[in-house]
Amino acid sequence: MCLLLLGVLAALLSHPGAALKIAANLNWIEHTPLPFTINNLYAAGPDRPILVDGGVISLSDTSDTIIGANSETQGLKQYALHKNYRLIYVLVEVTYRLVASRASNIQKLPDLKGKKIGTFNGTSAEVFVRALLSDAGLEEGDYTLVNTLVNGSMCMRAPCGSGTLPAMLKRREIDAFGCWETAPELAIEDIGGAEVSVFQNATVFREIFSLYATAETLGDTEKRAQIVRYIKSVNETLELFKKTPDNILPFVSETINVPETVIGKVWENHVWGPGTLGKELIDFLVVEEKYLSKMDNRTAMSRVDLEKFVDASVYEEALRL
Repeated sequence: MCLLLLGVLAALLSHPGAALKIAANLNWIEHTPLPFTINNLYAAGPDRPILVDGGVISLSDTSDTIIGANSETQGLKQYALHKNYRLIYVLVEVTYRLVASRASNIQKLPDLKGKKIGTFNGTSAEVFVRALLSDAGLEEGDYTLVNTLVNGSMCMRAPCGSGTLPAMLKRREIDAFGCWETAPELAIEDIGGAEVSVFQNATVFREIFSLYATAETLGDTEKRAQIVRYIKSVNETLELFKKTPDNILPFVSETINVPETVIGKVWENHVWGPGTLGKELIDFLVVEEKYLSKMDNRTAMSRVDLEKFVDASVYEEALRL
């Protein structure tokens, strides 16, 4: 057994230090295995992990965040600025959906030429929309993106206000929009399934919602031990998310304040991990990084850089415990 693993096991058996602090957007379905793990697999006490609002960007602030949770898009954008960041675990892969109004004569993706499409610039939603349309043969100049994130118009639960994507689509201020759930589902329910066209393609784009830490944290024996223990517990949680969703949906509904019926309809778009940290993931990141570097007006990171970004060692240690 390697010395590093012996150190981790020793730290697990010793009295822990400060509680593991985890940052994630608390409105998203993707984050819900994190609080479930804390609530069900940890006893109350000073070493119980703490979940706060935030994400991978929280690793760079002074909040003592140990783990940040975000899409691979935000992970890559932050890694370009902080080469000590590491992607250590894939929590869930989500197939986004693009919802288009049939009143705008949209029945197939090429019909979006010349149309206005709502999304959130600089996020995984924009990457999804552009990748989906590019695969359909449309170039960036063939359509207009409407950035609704500027006005804080994200709607995850009904009723959705006038400046949100579902409401804008219903009023035909935009012809289509694409992003994460549950906004697409809310639009389908509000407008009516027969009145919209829905597009998705997991082979073109899917969100890879992951956990991140810094190289310095991973090199700290005590903190690494806390992370390994937590990852091991999350593995157990994900088995429940995959195998007994009917038992999980009430918790998810209560956690993000979205009706269970809505979550049930979008559940199939979520493939719960743990996902691969191998070559397939690197291949995916290489393709997305080429687009993000253009978006951010910077030099694209190399495959070698991205291989350093993905660190499978924590997950491997968790499996050996």
